[in-house]
Amino acid sequence: MNPYVLIMALASIIILSFFFNILAKKTNIPSVLMLIGLGMGIKAWMKSNGIINDDLRLDTILEVLGNVGLVMIVLEAALDLKLEREKKGLIFKSFIIATLGIGGSMMALAGFFMYIFPSTDLYTAVVYAIPLSIMSSAIIIPSVGRLTGKKKEFMVYESTFSDILGIMVFYFMIGANESHSNTSLFTDIFTNILGTVILSIVVAYVMVYLFQHLKMQVKLFLIIGVLLFLFAIGKFFHLSSLLLILAFGLVLNNTDVFFQGKLAKIFDKEKVAPILHDFHNLTLESAFLIRTFFFVIFGISISLASLYNLEVAINSLVIVAILYVIRYILLKIFAKDYLFPEVFIAPRGLITVLLFFVLIKHDGIHIVNFDTGLLLYPILITSMIMMFALISYKGEKVKDVIFHKVPLINKKENEEKSEELDRRMQDNTEHIDFDGF
Repeated sequence: MNPYVLIMALASIIILSFFFNILAKKTNIPSVLMLIGLGMGIKAWMKSNGIINDDLRLDTILEVLGNVGLVMIVLEAALDLKLEREKKGLIFKSFIIATLGIGGSMMALAGFFMYIFPSTDLYTAVVYAIPLSIMSSAIIIPSVGRLTGKKKEFMVYESTFSDILGIMVFYFMIGANESHSNTSLFTDIFTNILGTVILSIVVAYVMVYLFQHLKMQVKLFLIIGVLLFLFAIGKFFHLSSLLLILAFGLVLNNTDVFFQGKLAKIFDKEKVAPILHDFHNLTLESAFLIRTFFFVIFGISISLASLYNLEVAINSLVIVAILYVIRYILLKIFAKDYLFPEVFIAPRGLITVLLFFVLIKHDGIHIVNFDTGLLLYPILITSMIMMFALISYKGEKVKDVIFHKVPLINKKENEEKSEELDRRMQDNTEHIDFDGF
């Protein structure tokens, strides 16, 4: 392929993704759905021109992009979280909901998998259920920008905890496949968590200290490079590397909490503040870029054959119903103030796809006849449900937002509509930036 054509294609995807985000803010249609649709359209065009065939394999590219995107998304979320005493209740509630949500969904889906795949054992069913039990912060964080303060913070905390806890549980369960006793498994989990927490705290303090002493102009990508390197090393040794990323972001964004007493003397807040602002913007834009190509390539890799399978569609609807019933029960019991639209904000996405790719490469864990449509359908359905919920929460009708038309009315009404349109355009213009990407 001509390199200039390829450059134009990549640039066009980035530009389209930017406008997808603008459209998502106006309509609440998740930009993820648009990106996946774009990828599917690209695949159809490439197949019609004989550029690719049905055996196209992009697993490795998706796995690399997914892991890098995961680091950037968690870092982006951590840099948005302020640890304040008055937020202790909110943080605790979000942690409880995320923890019980993963546990409840995991066991319920495992039971359903054992029902529709009778030859599957409990361990394998549980491991396959974990990716679908994790909410996607990659979709939630950009989508909740218009929620009120506490509701937005609750969803940011919960989705971040869901990502981190879900991934930890997943890799613990994968490691348990090689353990031969419950005692050994418990010891491995406890040691892993304790070691990772201690390492994360130490590394976070050291990196934040070094952060303020870097005098080179090119230093922000250096920090990101070091974080990716540490993340990869942690994964290589089966540590919960995301804790390290989360710890660094929290310490950097909450220096008043972590640098007190004698530690305050070694930290210069005024020197770090402008660097932190630039680093935050870089993280937002990097996450936006990686997320764009991940979901477009995911769209290209999708096989539409599974979408035409009625049995897969019905089973997917049952999976989605299980997820929302458990979520409703937990919110009703532990967080009544965060019931609507939070109960419907539970999309599956990047983490679900990423962990599934880990599963299919693992020889010892396999469900015979497991259709990828059982992942694709829940991703699409949960994203659409979130879209409808957010539109309804704003007091608008779905058809009016998605199929917006300007009716022909009298002059006075036209003037009023024109003023309202100008106000909305100004509001959108003020918000058209990378905030929330």
